Amino acid sequence: MTDTDQIALALIAAHNGGARFAPDGAILTRAQILTIQSRVSAALGPVCGFKVGQAADGGAPVLAPIPSRYAVANGGTRTVADQLGIELEIGFTLTRPLPAGGLPPRPQDYFAPCAALELVDTRLTGPAAARDDAKFADLQINAGIVIGPALPGWDGSDFDTLPARLTTPVQVVLDGQARVPGGSALGNLALLLQHLGDHCGGLWVGQTVITGSLCGLPWFKADTAVTGAISGFEEVSIHLIAP
Repeated sequence: MTDTDQIALALIAAHNGGARFAPDGAILTRAQILTIQSRVSAALGPVCGFKVGQAADGGAPVLAPIPSRYAVANGGTRTVADQLGIELEIGFTLTRPLPAGGLPPRPQDYFAPCAALELVDTRLTGPAAARDDAKFADLQINAGIVIGPALPGWDGSDFDTLPARLTTPVQVVLDGQARVPGGSALGNLALLLQHLGDHCGGLWVGQTVITGSLCGLPWFKADTAVTGAISGFEEVSIHLIAP
């Protein structure tokens, strides 16, 4: 059994209620990481979207599938044993099949923007859990998504810096101008389309691409209601509850 096989099986077990996995060994190549993601995604079932982030070196982006089993309805609940990371992001839901060639000239004909909360957790433990390659293999530590209502009447214009809020009843995490990572939500969407191909099934109608955090990565305990708001979009929220 190869290291890739062992890591994939350990991550699948962790997703299915097993202990967290302590990465060991050499740094994983991009090909190994994508193979692990594919193996894990196939075991977890359908995919409801993808996340994308620009690489620090300007090369091929970080990307990962978002398992449907971890999706939470807007205003719904998620059980949290310890803590959960939550990022406020702009998402794009695919509304009709895409033509070949990357992002179409009129993205409004194919995508509907929305505010989204990415849920973040890890299946990793130990010193190597902070390694970028290990997190990348672990679905870039995605633990789900909450999708808000689609933005009506979108004209296809980009999103760069805009007012946003992320709050709980007792805490204001973000309240002010927030910049999309890289300065272009559509640029990040295009980057995903350029590199995704048929990875984990490719992008299908009804799936959502999230384009990077507007608020960093704050962490929240159970018994917390978290609400995100982006100017022009309807709110998106989740209630974290104890087991």
